[in-house]
Amino acid sequence: MKRLLSLIATVLALGAATSCATAAEEWLPVREVSLEIQTGSPLDFSVFLPNPAIGPGSTNGASQRLAVRQDGRLAFADTPDEPARLLCASLAWSPASGGFPDHADADRYALQLARHGYNIARLTFVDASLMSGRGKDFDFDPDVLDRIHYLLAALKRNGIYWIVDGMTSWRGAYGGYDDRWEPSSDLKLALYFDDKAFDHWLEFQRRFLTQVNPYTGIAPINDAALTLFILVNENGIEFDSIVREREGEPHYDEQLKLPFNAWLKQRYRSTNALSKVWPDLKSGEQLEDGSIELPRSRYEDSPRLKDLQAFFVSVETASAARMTKALRNLGYKGEISSFNNWPTIQTTLSREDLPVITMNTYQDWVGSYSPGATMTQKSAIDDNAGYMRLIAAARWLGKPFVVSEYDHLFWNRYRYEAGLMMPAYAAQQGWDVLCRHAHGPIILKYNEPYPHKKAMLPYAIALDPVARAGETLAALLFRRGDVATSKLTIPFLVRGTEDLNDDMQAREPERLTELGLIGAIGMTKMAEGSVSIGQPRSSIDPQAILDAAKAAGLLAKDNQTDLKTGLYESDTGELLLDRLRGQLRVSTPKTEAMAFSTLREPVNLGSVRVEASDGNGLLAVSVLDDAKSIAQSRRLLLIYATDAHNTGMQFSDDEEKVIADFGRLPVLIRKGYVDLSLTLAEGEWRLTPVTLNGIASKAAGQVISPTGFRLSNDAASGPTTFFLLERG
Repeated sequence: MKRLLSLIATVLALGAATSCATAAEEWLPVREVSLEIQTGSPLDFSVFLPNPAIGPGSTNGASQRLAVRQDGRLAFADTPDEPARLLCASLAWSPASGGFPDHADADRYALQLARHGYNIARLTFVDASLMSGRGKDFDFDPDVLDRIHYLLAALKRNGIYWIVDGMTSWRGAYGGYDDRWEPSSDLKLALYFDDKAFDHWLEFQRRFLTQVNPYTGIAPINDAALTLFILVNENGIEFDSIVREREGEPHYDEQLKLPFNAWLKQRYRSTNALSKVWPDLKSGEQLEDGSIELPRSRYEDSPRLKDLQAFFVSVETASAARMTKALRNLGYKGEISSFNNWPTIQTTLSREDLPVITMNTYQDWVGSYSPGATMTQKSAIDDNAGYMRLIAAARWLGKPFVVSEYDHLFWNRYRYEAGLMMPAYAAQQGWDVLCRHAHGPIILKYNEPYPHKKAMLPYAIALDPVARAGETLAALLFRRGDVATSKLTIPFLVRGTEDLNDDMQAREPERLTELGLIGAIGMTKMAEGSVSIGQPRSSIDPQAILDAAKAAGLLAKDNQTDLKTGLYESDTGELLLDRLRGQLRVSTPKTEAMAFSTLREPVNLGSVRVEASDGNGLLAVSVLDDAKSIAQSRRLLLIYATDAHNTGMQFSDDEEKVIADFGRLPVLIRKGYVDLSLTLAEGEWRLTPVTLNGIASKAAGQVISPTGFRLSNDAASGPTTFFLLERG
């Protein structure tokens, strides 16, 4: 429970400010200003990850519409035999990050997204952007609306599909507010119980979705590009109450009391029957007059909390069905989801009837951009990929699964792990969409004049070379399909509300979700056999599940997994997480990579052997040509990421957990090197640093022996995370 709640906690700390850099020569300033990738660059992935243009609408563009296969995977309608892997660009802009681009920049931006390998984009806080500075309800800013319409058309021309939130802001489309990006009202809760709030939500959809986009000639609601509609972002009742929790006030809003009493009366019929289940029922509480109180605290486990969870499931399920019906009545034919965070047993039950499951997850969540903002500086490898497993256990098998948000946040020193961990396990699990949350995943240039672009910040991955290196690798591991999907599926049986207990924050046990590091996991109402997780969960031995999988021939006898020591090998043999060594290794024909906090001895990944390094980081070697393996390739991309800070960045503590000053541009990359030996075809090999904007100057290259060379990020053209290795 505490770990879940820590995801949304904001802690203030005081102390003397200390500099982030121990020595000036250890941190190298980024020299690039423009970050636009030119056609033909080693970083132009559109060469081998093309995005076909999406047709003009639901009639002529039907063949490009994404559809759900019988096994629950997304696929393009004209290639149903191939599951679609969609790498998502998060477009969570606000005025502080520059807002939606003008027409010229929208064309450039959409083109750059395609070159980076993105083929779907999520637009969030659209309501806040349209209503920013507006005094009347639904009085959309005409310039912002025009920019959104044009951007949607530009994305579509570049073969990039859309995910749209029906509501992100707590202010909806009400006029007269300047706190649209803050949890400033109870609107998301009111949607469940207040018809006026529901009508407001529906009117926003009608005005935005059904209006013809002048740049596509079709309303977004009818456009083949609109693949997924998230009814309301992060709208679970429990999560919303936590976000709006205030010290000294009851944890649950009083507007829940009457509907909760009505639900209890239908369930128990009488106070006497309720008293037999609730030992804490007070003498003055009566079902007959609707005086049953809400729990005072979400942290005091009780049958009262158990029933509140069941009530939430009932209300949330009915609300999602009502919203879905209203959206269908407007003419929408695409996919729908909701409740896209908070991985508890209760919320899993609320998602059961949704056609698509969407989830958000974060490693080392940060709640502020102000001095005093904190993080834990914890490694996700040391946590056995905990933030990945949290959402893996929220999946319902047989339905598309979308990671609508994730990040391992800046300024965590281990965030290089994310670029390997999440795309590798997303591919292994067989997920459909992967979206790293951001104020836009790329920028066209540094030094833009907006508050959130004057320095690297949490959720601003476009400015962070470490995050950008990870997204580059994600395009290969996940979208290109370098990592194979698991053939082993371990279903978790879900019966219904009888699975709830007195703990409001109860979730699937970690000792069982660790099986997701070996095979695919997810929830199901039909789970039988020895390789499934039944009820009660306390009776299940994860080692017995692995033994049964081996006995059934579903897992190799020599699989290296050792649950006791924290060693987890996927059933495919491609992924190996070694918690004690602080390493995640990926070995596939087209990419070999590792994220490491320690490197006490050489590591053999297959064709790549990592001999030594002067610090922690991410190393990857990937095929860029049409070769089927690294050993056969003539053109390889090498990615090497260490850490990055802002100039003048300061902390209030020696462990760099508390921010005193985020600093300013230019970005500084931590100087580092890694020694490698590669088993490649014979011939002359040339290693060339590739700048952050994708330029590989022949003059900067040097002939090396693949059997032993040092890869340093301190290039003559400036620090970088990319290198091109070519055979002459």
